[in-house]
Amino acid sequence: MPSLNLAFMGTPDFAVPVLDALLGAGHTIAAVYTQRPRRAGRGKAIRKTPVHQRAEQLNITVRTPGSLKDDRVQAEFAALDLDAAVVAAYGLILPLQILGAPKLGCLNVHASLLPRWRGAAPIQRAIMAGDTATGVTIMQMDEGLDTGGILLSRPVPIGIADTAGDLHDRLAAEGAEAMVQALEALAAGGLAPKPQPQTGVTVAPKITKYEARLDWTRPAAELQCQIRGLSPFPGAWFEVSVKGKTHRIKILQAQNALGRGKPGEVISDDLVVACNPGSLMLQTLQRAGGRPMSAEEFLRGMAIPPGAQLK
Repeated sequence: MPSLNLAFMGTPDFAVPVLDALLGAGHTIAAVYTQRPRRAGRGKAIRKTPVHQRAEQLNITVRTPGSLKDDRVQAEFAALDLDAAVVAAYGLILPLQILGAPKLGCLNVHASLLPRWRGAAPIQRAIMAGDTATGVTIMQMDEGLDTGGILLSRPVPIGIADTAGDLHDRLAAEGAEAMVQALEALAAGGLAPKPQPQTGVTVAPKITKYEARLDWTRPAAELQCQIRGLSPFPGAWFEVSVKGKTHRIKILQAQNALGRGKPGEVISDDLVVACNPGSLMLQTLQRAGGRPMSAEEFLRGMAIPPGAQLK
């Protein structure tokens, strides 16, 4: 495979394996583009993105423009004389001047089988919707939101117990391999983008804190998908009042259970909660500012007895 001169454009953990795979395949990374450092965590310290940190470890030039619409930024990008740009969850819009600068264009690795789940949260949305399969798509980017032609796709099954964290790691690894394969075929002239189907389009917007709240009047099967799809982050949550104080609790793992009751009612000593219909046994929980705990450990620190009402 010929060594290509590439720019890499990515931000979160999902993008890091793609960057590593490109280097492992012998390509040159002329520059890494990523989001600017931001305040994060309980101490609100300035934190560089995972891609930024990895690029510095590899001694690659890092650029963090606030926008790609600036003339100077576009001129700097064009001056790299790129064969291609590889994009993985970058988070900034690529204008036409950027899209058209590399010889082979800009290639994006997207964590779904397009056109299903276009947008920011395809992994979470697939699990929350109860999908049994998803995948990765390598796409030739255009100006639309994940609307470009498909170069290559790989299906990935979703297990009945998979969380968003589990699926994230598998898709990141699969996407890294697929991107290397697509670049090789594209450079050799053996790969052309195919238009996305007009049917089956769904959108995967960002998860809001409000939709992460559990509604116990929904079926247990749907709530379990919600919990898995939001685990480990941001975490599906409920509120409970203990000794007159309201606590917000995240659930990171749960399983279907037997028993009936009023929706949201705790119906057993081991944290089985009634839904509508069905019930869930809460298995892994996390208090605000705390660490994830098993239900047994959690109950030793906060008693939630049968009859308690979760909201």
